[in-house]
Amino acid sequence: MFGALSVVTETNAPMDQKPLKITALSVADLARVLASASGREITEEQVQEVAERGNLIRSDGTISLLEYAAFLLREPVNGTSKSP
Repeated sequence: MFGALSVVTETNAPMDQKPLKITALSVADLARVLASASGREITEEQVQEVAERGNLIRSDGTISLLEYAAFLLREPVNGTSKSP
């Protein structure tokens, strides 16, 4: 059904893995989080397209998962959109 979502925090991060901050994710990290949570293949290109459409990419290149989800909830449902 759904893949297990494992969020790395500062307290449980392996020494060689940087913790994720849901308010400042790279396109690649956001694609991985969304794919893991949904059990679907979600590409960096799909995330990039949605983020650009919603003007969600900050000057440092990061995206907030919260803003990304809020943008998707505000988008009109047209039956043809398959955006993650």
